[in-house]
Amino acid sequence: MTESPDPRNFRVSDAEREHVVGLLQKAIGRGLITLDEFTERTDTALAAKTRAELNVVLLDLPGMVHNSAPAPTSPIAAVERQELKSTMSTVSRKGTWSVPRQLVVHSRMGSTELDFRQASIPHAVVDIELDVTAGSVKLVLPDGATVNADSVELAASNLRDKVGTGVDGRPHFVVHGSVRAGSVEIKKKRSWLRNA
Repeated sequence: MTESPDPRNFRVSDAEREHVVGLLQKAIGRGLITLDEFTERTDTALAAKTRAELNVVLLDLPGMVHNSAPAPTSPIAAVERQELKSTMSTVSRKGTWSVPRQLVVHSRMGSTELDFRQASIPHAVVDIELDVTAGSVKLVLPDGATVNADSVELAASNLRDKVGTGVDGRPHFVVHGSVRAGSVEIKKKRSWLRNA
């Protein structure tokens, strides 16, 4: 009789690693770990290859064990809403990734870089809500995309829109929310300049 494989030996994806880093950010916010412990555990999580290696950074944090992988659907399945959180850290999305219909960027003294050039974008309109304090957000849009960032509220901040307001591109990005003592940059780059 063949034994079933041990789930602890299952390989983990980038999405699972990032989910665990998000849990570690919550742990630092609750005072469960120090900033040094957060840095050390994040490095371990990002280097993890199996669930056992990934879970080791959460074992002593109550209610924060990463039990299972997301359902094994297409790696670029459409997602409706996703929140990206950074506190004194960097969140980056580039290369091939799946863009949800709505992205919420929470940044406290952190930086968020979203490169949409090689991403899978199944929606005609992508809604990006900003909640930024003393942080920076950089958006790199694909060719053919348009953006409207007129509803971003700025306080002691700056917004550089190098794409210009438009409404009829595909995809169309709607950027709104609030930025306090931070910066937002929206631009396009030629994809062949780098393999990012």
